[in-house]
Amino acid sequence: MKKPAPPSSKQPDNRSLSAVELVVELRQQLQSKDEVIQSKDDAIQHLERYVALLEEQLRLKRAQQFAASSERNADQISLFDEAELEVAIEALSAQLPEEEATPSSPKKTTRQRGFSDNLLRERVELCLSDEEKAGASRTFFSKVKEELAYIPAQMKVIEYWQEKAVFERDGNEVIVAAQRPVHPLGKCFATVSLLAYIIVAKYADGLPLYRLESIVARSGHSVARTNMAHWIIRLAEVFQPLLNLMREVQNSSRYLQMDETRIQVLKEDGKTAQSDKWMWVVRGGPPDKPSVLFDYDPSRAGSVPVRLLQDFTGILQTDGYAGYAEVCRENQLVRIGCWDHARRKYVEAGKAVPKGKKTSNTAPTKADVALGYIGKLYGIERAIQGLAEQDKYQARQQHSVPLLATFKVWLEKNVGSVMKGSLTRRAMEYTLNHWASLIGYCEHGYLNISNVLAENAIRPFAVGRKAWLFADSSQGARASACCYSLIETAKANNLEPAAYIQHVLERIGEADTVEKIEALLPWNVDLAPFSKNVPQYE
Repeated sequence: MKKPAPPSSKQPDNRSLSAVELVVELRQQLQSKDEVIQSKDDAIQHLERYVALLEEQLRLKRAQQFAASSERNADQISLFDEAELEVAIEALSAQLPEEEATPSSPKKTTRQRGFSDNLLRERVELCLSDEEKAGASRTFFSKVKEELAYIPAQMKVIEYWQEKAVFERDGNEVIVAAQRPVHPLGKCFATVSLLAYIIVAKYADGLPLYRLESIVARSGHSVARTNMAHWIIRLAEVFQPLLNLMREVQNSSRYLQMDETRIQVLKEDGKTAQSDKWMWVVRGGPPDKPSVLFDYDPSRAGSVPVRLLQDFTGILQTDGYAGYAEVCRENQLVRIGCWDHARRKYVEAGKAVPKGKKTSNTAPTKADVALGYIGKLYGIERAIQGLAEQDKYQARQQHSVPLLATFKVWLEKNVGSVMKGSLTRRAMEYTLNHWASLIGYCEHGYLNISNVLAENAIRPFAVGRKAWLFADSSQGARASACCYSLIETAKANNLEPAAYIQHVLERIGEADTVEKIEALLPWNVDLAPFSKNVPQYE
C-alpha cells in the first residue's frame, strides 16, 4: 500500500497560524495573484498595440501600391467651414493695394484655334479633272482642312572638305589650310546635334541608351550604346567649368532649397552594388538667374552639403533630415522646414485608416483635423501668390502666424492621446519636433511654404531612374548629374533644353576664357523663350 505523498513545499502549512496571521497571509497571496494577472493584461495590451501598428503599416503599403498616389484628402474640405476660409481670403484681398489703371484694355485670353503660324506649311491642291470642270465659267481653291504632319528623324553624313593653299617661300612649299571647326570632344564622329539629342533623349525623356540605340539605328545608321555612354562621360568634363560658374552664382543668393534621392551605382569603391548612393540637388539663385544643380555622392553624410554650399550664407530650406545640420552650423545658415513633408505624413496616416470606419457622418480623425489646419495655410499661400515680398510678409504675419499658433496648441493638447508608434502620432511628433523650422517661412516674403520646387526639379531624375534603373560607374553617375543640371536649369530659365544644350556644345569648345564661358550661362544666351508654338531650330 502506497503512502500518501507529502504536502508540496509550495503550499504553506497554515494550521499553526493564528487567525490574524492567516488573514495577512491570504491577503499577500491574493495580491501576488493580482500582480500576475495585471502583468498578463499588460502583455496582452502590448501585443494588441503591436498588432494594430502592423495592420496600420499593412494598410498603408497596400494604399501606396494600389490606391491613387495623390495627396488630396477627400474628407479635408468638410473639416473646416470653407466659407470661413473664403471670408479670410476676401478680407486679405481687400487689404491689398489696388493696381494702377492702365489706358490699354485688358488682354483677353482666347482659345487657340488651328496650328501655329511659325510651323512649316505645305500646300496640297486637290484638283478637278478636265472632264469634271469642262464648261465651268471659272475655278477657285478654298482651304477645307489642316493636318499636322510628322517628319521622321533621319541621319545624314556631313563631309568636311578642307581647302588648302600651297605657297612657294624661299624655295620651299608652305601649305595653308582653312580653319576647322572646334569639336567639344575633339575626335568624335557625332555632331553636336547628335550629342544634344542623346543627352535630351536620356535625361529629359527618360530613354535608356539601349532603347536609344535601336531608335537611332532605325534612322539610318547604328550607334553603339557604349559610344553614347563614353561621349556623355567625356562631355561631363567639358561642361564642368560652366557648372562651376552656375554653382558660384547660386551660392551667392539669399535662399536655396535642397533635397536628395537614392541612385544605384554598380561600381563604386568600398560599396556594394545594392547599397544606397545619393543624388543631391540644390535649387535657387538670384531671382533672375535660377539654377538647378545636381551632384552625385556615394555618401549621405553632412559633409556633402558642406561641400556643395561653400560660401553660401543665406536661408536653406530642406526636409527634416539631420544631415543638413552640419552645414547650417558651419556656415551659420538659417534653416527652414517643408510643410509638404509634414503634410505627407498625415496623408499616409489617413490612407492607413481601416476601410468602413470613415463615413461622411463620423467625426474626422486627428490626421484629418491636422490636414485641415495645413490646408488653411496653403489656402493663404494661394491667396497671396503673385504679391510683392513685403505684402506677402504682412499677410503671413496677419493670417498664417495666428493660425499656426492655434495649430500648435491643438497638437500639444492631442498628441498624448494618440497611440505611440502610430502613423498619426509620428506625424504629430514630427510636426512638433520641427516646429521652429516649419514656421520659418513666415519671416520673409520671398520664402516658400514648402520645398516643392526642389522636389519638382528632382522628379525627372526619379522618373528616368525607373527606365534606366542604375548607373554603371561613379563616372557615369557624375556625368548624369551634369546633364540633369543643364536640362533642369534650362527649364528654370524658360529655355528649350535641346536648343540650349546644342547652343552650348557649338561654342564651348572655343570657350577658353571665363568671359566666353559666362556667355554660355542660360540667362546670358540669346535664345527664344521656350514655347510649343515657336520652332527652336533654323
